[in-house]
Amino acid sequence: MAAPFYAVFGNPIAHSLSPRIHAMFGAELGIALDYRPIEASRDHFASKLEAFARKGGWGANVTLPLKQDALSLCTEVSVRARRCGSVNALIREGDSWRGDSTDGSGLLRDLGVRHGFNLHDRRCLLLGAGGAARAVAFALADGGVAKLAIANRTREHADTLAQAIGASAGSVDWDALDQSGPFDLIVHATAAGHDRAVLAFPHSLVVPHTLCYDLSYGVAADAFSRWAREAGATRVSDGLGMLVEQAAESFAIWHGRMPSTDPVYAALRVAR
Repeated sequence: MAAPFYAVFGNPIAHSLSPRIHAMFGAELGIALDYRPIEASRDHFASKLEAFARKGGWGANVTLPLKQDALSLCTEVSVRARRCGSVNALIREGDSWRGDSTDGSGLLRDLGVRHGFNLHDRRCLLLGAGGAARAVAFALADGGVAKLAIANRTREHADTLAQAIGASAGSVDWDALDQSGPFDLIVHATAAGHDRAVLAFPHSLVVPHTLCYDLSYGVAADAFSRWAREAGATRVSDGLGMLVEQAAESFAIWHGRMPSTDPVYAALRVAR
């Protein structure tokens, strides 16, 4: 039987830092592993995941645009993955996959540890309602926000997500954002940055203390970061810390040991 190995699936995926992150985790804990990027469109994800399993694939991370597809390919899923309707971590069990979602918990750890941000009684705006956004929305609600406003270009998706979360959440019309601010935390979870789109949200969403946080990292987060600073935010972050934290939890699920995240985050931040 082939030796177990690991992967991250997405489209595109060449830019992914996940292989480097897991290599550093493995080196820290003395765990040798083979972790590869695998590009897969939605049409070919199921067949590529099956081929990965046949070759000894033992665990995988899943990123855009495959997180909701991954859920449908699992025989068993965690409560949090079922609740948010997406999977970003796959674990091989026998001849099937078990799915989990570490995005939300990764964000909460990054907000608390690196940004010292206490969610309790804060007003938060989530821009987007896709796979990662859903995981983040439930995590923010669990973290004790006073109000979670969700805005999405397709209002129906924001409505559905807000209803699933409950009393602390509500949807906001994309074209009426100028009437909803300001917020203590704004989380950008759309794919606009990946498409190099120009972002033009109302500046009234921001006051100086607002933390503006993009779930993407690197170039994909530049447009939102630029808008946030132009709007007057003094606290702006990309999602590199969230990426490292969710990866650490995936690593612990697969290997039974939680790696240290600060050295990995620092190394990646310096490199970027």
